[in-house]
Amino acid sequence: MASNDVIEQTRQVLKKNHLRITAQRHIILAYLASHHNHPSVEMIREGLNKELPNLGPATIYNTLNTFVDHGIVIELQNGDGSTHYDYFENHHYHAICTNCGKITDIAYEGFHDMEKELESKAAAQSGYMISGNHVEVYGLCPECQLKLRIRHPE
Repeated sequence: MASNDVIEQTRQVLKKNHLRITAQRHIILAYLASHHNHPSVEMIREGLNKELPNLGPATIYNTLNTFVDHGIVIELQNGDGSTHYDYFENHHYHAICTNCGKITDIAYEGFHDMEKELESKAAAQSGYMISGNHVEVYGLCPECQLKLRIRHPE
């Protein structure tokens, strides 16, 4: 999805929820839409420092919380316990290294159907009105496997 489409889609979500798209929200969203490295608050602050040197971590954190609350981005906890963020524009899940904290997007052709089935079963078993889901798998990334000399089972 093009960055302008991302901004417009987010503008509509915020408008529907009676929230403005402030300059800070716009810039943080544009950063997330153009950086697919699952940034933390600190990474976003560093990345936007030249453009907005007075943008503080509290503003970034509050903006991200607003985005999370409205389903625009998702929070990810990596292996070291730090929080990272992902603009969730397409259906994918995440593999997270339990050693170094690396987060990798995993695309799976049948993932959207699997999500719908998961939500349907969850609703049937729990009685909840399901609004979404997020799948994470944990393990050792290839680099950590090499460092730790662990062979991947065949």
